Amino acid sequence: MKIGKVRLVILVITMMMLNLSSCSAWFGNKRKSGRNYILPDEAMSSRPSLMNHAAGSSIVFPIYGNVYPVGFYNVTLNIGQPPRPYYLDVDTGSELTWLQCDAPCSRCSETPHPLYKPSNDFVPCKDPICASLQPTDDYTCEDPNQCDYEIKYADQYSTLGVLINDVYLLNFTNGVQLKVRMALGCGYDQIFSPSTYHPLDGILGLGRGKASLVSQLNSQGLVRNVIGHCLSSRGGGYIFFGNVYDSSKMSWTPISSIDSGKHYSAGPAELVFGGRNGVGSLNIIFDTGSSYTYFNSQAYQALITLLSKELNRKPIKAAPDDQTLPMCWHGKRPFRSLNEVKKYFKPLTLSFINGGRVKPQFEIPPEAYLIISTYPC
Repeated sequence: MKIGKVRLVILVITMMMLNLSSCSAWFGNKRKSGRNYILPDEAMSSRPSLMNHAAGSSIVFPIYGNVYPVGFYNVTLNIGQPPRPYYLDVDTGSELTWLQCDAPCSRCSETPHPLYKPSNDFVPCKDPICASLQPTDDYTCEDPNQCDYEIKYADQYSTLGVLINDVYLLNFTNGVQLKVRMALGCGYDQIFSPSTYHPLDGILGLGRGKASLVSQLNSQGLVRNVIGHCLSSRGGGYIFFGNVYDSSKMSWTPISSIDSGKHYSAGPAELVFGGRNGVGSLNIIFDTGSSYTYFNSQAYQALITLLSKELNRKPIKAAPDDQTLPMCWHGKRPFRSLNEVKKYFKPLTLSFINGGRVKPQFEIPPEAYLIISTYPC
């Protein structure tokens, strides 16, 4: 099939994508971690022995989806008594895990499974997990026995609900299976933009706050405070909590604790194109909840300038008729394959800098920042 134009998407494919696949891990506190079946009460009463039995273990979830055309990734978690499967959008940019919930639900979108039926185990208003979700430290409680929350996301999505405790069925890599009681959100009022709607049951919040699933697992002594994932450019992959899973595929750079709040950031990075310096001191935040990586205006303009110099025989043009793809370019003849496009475009590279030394480089190949289109250019 002949394809005519290349559109530049300065929404670059998710930060965790690298060549055919990429793997990344983030470390928090260094606490020791853990198919034997163990009930909740047994798990709580035998925690020290479980920690020894689970040492060196992790929890691994398969990831489904892709950046394009699906636009998001999801995992399946089994929650409740009895456990039922739910599809959750993986989001390292927020901390609360929540399900669309029949409480009853005043505004819920279509879900793959029946709405979650909440337990009656409410998280108290003054619980530290509840406090971590409030906008200020001096928040007030309408009901001291209940934690209400409201979360607004960058894409205008929002959820209103109540925090409860329920059981997660988790399989560890050493064969242990546990039912672990943790807090989650019962979202009974959601507002979402049709353009960003995903047919999922809820959100898997993996940020750095106390309400995060991995933070709760760590506080119970079940896993180390480590999150990592590998995503394939062809779609799918896996995410893990606890001890590093398949370390041979990992690239390492320290996570910064400065100016990143509850997000994950590797600190300043330099954007390089074709071996030439582009723009430095970019603060990169890793957020799996965003389908694409967005550059700020300075980095965007620097990249366009570098690309224009590289393609000076055939300039890049603005595409004002298509707001989602602002720039486009086409060659002398229609492209027959993506390999032909690679003759003209080089990889982008983010070099992470720590203490003046260049740390591992994150390479974004042309197929990760270009979309081939037949739309007029």
